[in-house]
Amino acid sequence: MSAPRSTLRTAGVAVRAMLVLTVLLGVGYPLVVLGVGQLAFPAQANGSTVSADGETVGSSLIGQSFTDADGNPLPQWFQSRPSAAGDGYDAGASSGSNLGPENDDLIAAIEERRAQVAAFNGVDPDEVPVDAVTASASGLDPHISPAYALLQVERVADERGLPVEDVRALVERSIQGPDAGYLGESRVNVLELNIALQELDG
Repeated sequence: MSAPRSTLRTAGVAVRAMLVLTVLLGVGYPLVVLGVGQLAFPAQANGSTVSADGETVGSSLIGQSFTDADGNPLPQWFQSRPSAAGDGYDAGASSGSNLGPENDDLIAAIEERRAQVAAFNGVDPDEVPVDAVTASASGLDPHISPAYALLQVERVADERGLPVEDVRALVERSIQGPDAGYLGESRVNVLELNIALQELDG
């Protein structure tokens, strides 16, 4: 009789422990983390959303394309880098191309993009920065290099009828330095730059 009683007692302890841990770790801990996030980092906890004219237009952490219905880049906007995520900047299909640097398809794609970017911006192909023709590892990078942003200044200014100096100054104000002063590289968030551009253009 003692063995079954001992087994039942052990099972009872195990069930009670499971219930307590489920409440603590499955309910309590997530609620604490949620509360801390909402109190200390509300913007980040809610997706780092970006708004324009009172409407959410995207996230500062996820890039997006500025193209027409056929996928052609719109000349009045600063353009993002290429994306290999789904059909482009698909947050549900984050990925790179997984093609190696000596892959013939990748080399051909880069050369084609370089020619397109150069023609689109009216510059020599040798002036096109690397990030203008290569996708990021995630395919969702919302940033471009200052060099690529500055390359687009004259085209955007011309399309909008704005002084080149004003658009260049806008880009320079939008450059974010490395995190903590030394982590990573300087960059420009394309969505935030285009919102500022829209405000500049009235």
